[in-house]
Amino acid sequence: MTLVSGVRVVAGDRVIDNGFVRVEGDRIAEVGEHSGSPTGGTAVPGFVDIHVHGGGGATFTTGDAGEARKAAAYHLAHGTTSMLASLVTSPPELMLSATEAFAPLVGEGVLAGIHFEGPYLSQARCGAQNPAHLRHPSTDELEALIAAGEGAVRLVTVAPELPGALDAIRLLVERGVVAAIGHTDATYEETLAGVEAGATVGTHVFNGMRPPHHRQPGPVFALLGAAGVVCEFVADGIHLHDGTLAFAATVTGPARAALITDAMAAAGMPDGTYELGGQAVTVAGGVARLARDGAIAGSTLTMDQAFRRAVGAGLSLVDAARMASSTPAGAIGLAGEVGALRPGLRADLVLLDEDLGVQRVMRAGAWVAGSAS
Repeated sequence: MTLVSGVRVVAGDRVIDNGFVRVEGDRIAEVGEHSGSPTGGTAVPGFVDIHVHGGGGATFTTGDAGEARKAAAYHLAHGTTSMLASLVTSPPELMLSATEAFAPLVGEGVLAGIHFEGPYLSQARCGAQNPAHLRHPSTDELEALIAAGEGAVRLVTVAPELPGALDAIRLLVERGVVAAIGHTDATYEETLAGVEAGATVGTHVFNGMRPPHHRQPGPVFALLGAAGVVCEFVADGIHLHDGTLAFAATVTGPARAALITDAMAAAGMPDGTYELGGQAVTVAGGVARLARDGAIAGSTLTMDQAFRRAVGAGLSLVDAARMASSTPAGAIGLAGEVGALRPGLRADLVLLDEDLGVQRVMRAGAWVAGSAS
């Protein structure tokens, strides 16, 4: 039994100013008011990142299992207790081999699943995706990837305006895979057709999509306004202005807003030259951009930084915690397992100091060595 007590506990829709979390084995057994003196600090649910390409100098995008373990360990030390390994637009053979390599890591619990960000994306809005490997949606390719993953494939991003995209979205939903809309030049109507087909996530909304206009609202307004869609936001002050983040989260509410990192290998590393999907990326001042054209190429963000940024933008602790944990967990079908400090769920929590920096991380009832602020 482990007792975390005397701390402020962010539990669902409330904050317990002097609370406790009792852990039995790998599960949360009880959450309540602490009768003793407070010790300081804040306990929040373990963060859930559904869109991350790497970190700590390692990448998910090459399909190397050793690299994946290193990247996952880096983000775990920053409080991310559940994460999807996000792959970028790649040749078919790399996508398949990466799926086969990562499926055992999902079985072990190192990863919560695999996310394909591409290759079924808009040429005009591909951003840092490699245009050489973009292609139209293929249900045959998706069937092969899903089969190879044996349940590991959880999320696929698709541009809904492409030929065959709606059929691909329907197939994903039928196979129990979450379909996301992103890297798209779709109209408002084309976006809503994707939602109607079954898409339930918006990939880093505002970024990699046609910008909104009051006469041509495009995908941004469609996704923000769609009641069944969870919208991802990269809260680093680079992808989105803090005012945009606060406004968008007000539109969606915390139940439909998910903080993500979109982090690449350079997260936690010095400025320099890195690689993403076969393309050179230059990192300067912590900002990652493609060497060839200066397009933003993911981020160097961690989820604890995103959480602090959201609070700094004016969101409450409760709302920021939901956006960093329970909402993304629910978006990929894990709400009954992780994402909240609630009895019965896996004992994943992050202890934060007065400045919301990471003090300690617990995953499945065990403290993680090397937790970092």
